[in-house]
Amino acid sequence: MAEFILPQNSKVKKGKTVTLPQKAGNTKKFIVYRYDPATDENPTFDTFEIDLDECGPMVLDALIEIKSTTDPSLSFRRSCREGICGSCSFNINGVNGLACTQSINDLKGDVRVFPLPHMKVVKDLVVDMSDFYDQYAAVEPWLKTNSSQPEGKERHQTKEQQEKIDQPSACILCACCSTSCPSYWWNGDKFLGPAALLAAYRWLQDSRDEATDERLKELNDSAKLYRCHTIMNCSFACPKDLNPGQAIAEIKRMIATRDL
Repeated sequence: MAEFILPQNSKVKKGKTVTLPQKAGNTKKFIVYRYDPATDENPTFDTFEIDLDECGPMVLDALIEIKSTTDPSLSFRRSCREGICGSCSFNINGVNGLACTQSINDLKGDVRVFPLPHMKVVKDLVVDMSDFYDQYAAVEPWLKTNSSQPEGKERHQTKEQQEKIDQPSACILCACCSTSCPSYWWNGDKFLGPAALLAAYRWLQDSRDEATDERLKELNDSAKLYRCHTIMNCSFACPKDLNPGQAIAEIKRMIATRDL
């Protein structure tokens, strides 16, 4: 797994440190990014000591423990706790991932939890996902057809046809891939990013979809697609082991080999 180091802000200062009232035998320090744009001039880092014998095994368990027992003002998103919803995506020890599937025991030393890189912070670990979702919607991620649906029947696929969309359909829109991409950091207002392009690829591969040329023409743009420089951070960062980089390369190949 490659590491993606969050750019350091020289104005970020050390915040409060919360230690256990009595010495426990199995402890770990969690250094958590704190920032409320409504009240704070600059971000800070708060340090919390956690008794791992009294906490669940995942980083999300530690954050819940901190919020429940120490600092209820800590803000972060969570939902399924099963690696399915993508809500608890953070930068953990320099690597984008899901807090609910990241084992604490797999992390050496202190655990540093940041919001996703290069996203506007709403509060603490919560980032504004509006642009990310708009980019996803821009690829029109739904079935588009011109022919009439067979009366009383579904649009069928063979097993082989379904397997082509099986992997890209597994994307949970956690944004780990897009926020690990330098091209997305600097061109997020124009470049669609790995997650949206993976979604586009999913529909380009769907045998039932009848808008392949229309979709490719829309993607054939120097900013929307070709800002990807095949750095491949996206594929390393994906917590579902998907390969957005390969999907983007395949979209480029489809455009190059079709008469649009």
